[in-house]
Amino acid sequence: MPRYRVTVDTGGTFSDFVYLNEASGEVTIAKVASTPDDPSRAIIAGVEGLLAQGIAPDDIAFFCHGTTVGTNALLEQKGARTGLLVTEGFRGIYPVGEQSRPYGPAIFDVLFDKPAVLVPHSRTGEVKERVDFRGRVLRALDEAALRATIRALKAEGVESIAVCLLFSFLHPAHEQRVAAIIAQEMPEASVSLSSDVLPQIREYFRLSTTVINAYLQPILARYIAQLEARLAAARVATRQKYIMQSNGGMATFAAAARRAVTTVLSGPAGGVTAGAYACRMTGHQDLITFDMGGTSCDVALIRDGEPFVASRGKIEGRDLAVPMLDINTVSAGGGTIARLDRFGTLQVGPDSAGAIPGPACYGRGGTEPTITDCNLLLGFLSADNFLGGRMRLDEGAARAAVERVARPLGLDALDAADGIVRIIDVKMAEAIKAISTMRGHDLRDFMLLAFGGAGPLHAARIARDLGMAGVIVPLYPGVYSAIGLVMSDVKHDYVRSKMDAIASLVPADVEAMFAGLTRQAADELRADGFGEGQIGIERALDMRYAGQGYEITIPCAAAVDLARLSTAFDAQHQAMFGHNAPDEPVEIVSYRVRGIGVVPKVEMPKFHPCGSTLHDARRSRRRVWFDNAELECPVYWRERLDVGLSIEGPAIFDQPDCTTLICPGQRARVDEWKNLIVTGTAD
Repeated sequence: MPRYRVTVDTGGTFSDFVYLNEASGEVTIAKVASTPDDPSRAIIAGVEGLLAQGIAPDDIAFFCHGTTVGTNALLEQKGARTGLLVTEGFRGIYPVGEQSRPYGPAIFDVLFDKPAVLVPHSRTGEVKERVDFRGRVLRALDEAALRATIRALKAEGVESIAVCLLFSFLHPAHEQRVAAIIAQEMPEASVSLSSDVLPQIREYFRLSTTVINAYLQPILARYIAQLEARLAAARVATRQKYIMQSNGGMATFAAAARRAVTTVLSGPAGGVTAGAYACRMTGHQDLITFDMGGTSCDVALIRDGEPFVASRGKIEGRDLAVPMLDINTVSAGGGTIARLDRFGTLQVGPDSAGAIPGPACYGRGGTEPTITDCNLLLGFLSADNFLGGRMRLDEGAARAAVERVARPLGLDALDAADGIVRIIDVKMAEAIKAISTMRGHDLRDFMLLAFGGAGPLHAARIARDLGMAGVIVPLYPGVYSAIGLVMSDVKHDYVRSKMDAIASLVPADVEAMFAGLTRQAADELRADGFGEGQIGIERALDMRYAGQGYEITIPCAAAVDLARLSTAFDAQHQAMFGHNAPDEPVEIVSYRVRGIGVVPKVEMPKFHPCGSTLHDARRSRRRVWFDNAELECPVYWRERLDVGLSIEGPAIFDQPDCTTLICPGQRARVDEWKNLIVTGTAD
């Protein structure tokens, strides 16, 4: 019997499913309306859709889920009631933070305020203990005082506790003893130790990351347990059940529940992973992924076939220091709402209509105009072929919604809709520039990889306006993030800080530090079910010039060559900042290991020309609104386009999971994987 991989990416409006037959390589897709109150209901509905086709539950050999449960809990501040334990005298570290304002527009915002802390002063306890910067104990742990502090937190109704003691990454024994005492006093509490979550230098970032993990852990653990129970009830018993992580790799259900902080970018990470595969498939090594869904738009830069991975980031102004794909997110999706503010100015976003009630044209009670309503009015969407005809869009409801903002502005509905779409396009173009031109990259060298339910509808205009090389639209753009989940490996990241001048070290010292992390990585992957031949190890060092306040991560080969590492650091510093100081002493700050559990790879099927013509794919013609002018535009069935066909814009391509639009003056070509490669007609 064939074996299936099932992946699901949960979005704000739809949950996207991919079913891959491992034997034949055949891919089947589905979109199910999301259930925000309990995302696992939509997931089970999608799984049952596969089982209804006659597939036995035992034939599902692999399941992976990109989830926004942790992300939404953090954004909406609906995490667990959390307590915090810190070294006595240092309770101010968390609220003070970096003592600086963010960069960008916030610098000019006179009303700017930092995000509220997730753990207030009243739920922060001090621990009588002290370890110095060498890891030596200056003051033993006062266990009696600690028990009193834990009981006070229990009285506050705390269900999760973050523990972050000074220099615990050098001497974790105190934190470990704190966890043991919490287990005695509050056995029901979830505990996050900074020496486990992030054994790394810089107290504030270690503390903030540990607090976020504690804040999300009970929420994600309950959700995963509920999902696992629902899968068990559906008799899906495979051991290979995974959650996507922010670093572009998967983790088992159990590992994700323990380290919830690693899943905050779980949703968009799958699309970036698929983007790296698209580089290998198409030969275009420089891409910007453009994932526009119902609620948000996520963009990421891939250079020379590799996505950028950051060791630190922010989510809604909250700092976390775990490896994550460098993804820039803006509130721009098909469900983004347009309205007039109190001054009568048109504002687009950040609010979204979500899955319930959704855009007005969905006919589910929505009355405010959204991007989807505007695209329908402008003629870009087919009212009778949305989701492959499974859902009919109400153009009258869309027009009524858009007129709510058009009339006060003295505009007709078409002009207002066009203006709303232009505003959201500019917002997404700015997000692209933030990760490219503002970092020294030339957008003329990059293709825009468009996916998500709404991405291919907007990508051609944005790429044209930014002067990009072109657009790639994959065969299944509406579920492309879920396709990325099929292509992922299991990845676990480990870090440990220990500062030394590189001149004071010998290779054996570096190897000794890596040995413990490598052993930890291999042990966890073996526990996940991977054999020796399926385990890969990557090593890197965080390095800096003595006295600097930032580090650069340099890959470290299997054989340590300190002189070569120092030279590589100088070269990377020159490339990143335009200068280096080869005569200055270099320090190693942190050691990093990534353990990779290699999952058998799949390849997307190639297609051969079958001789069909462009006329065979023609669906209809209709009037559309392009750049303040009404044009006659052909509409094609995307799935009927044959390999090698070339189509001049303007043109619209309908398919069950998405609609693609190309502009006048652009040309789309169908390659051997049935990707649409969109360029200017002069290219």
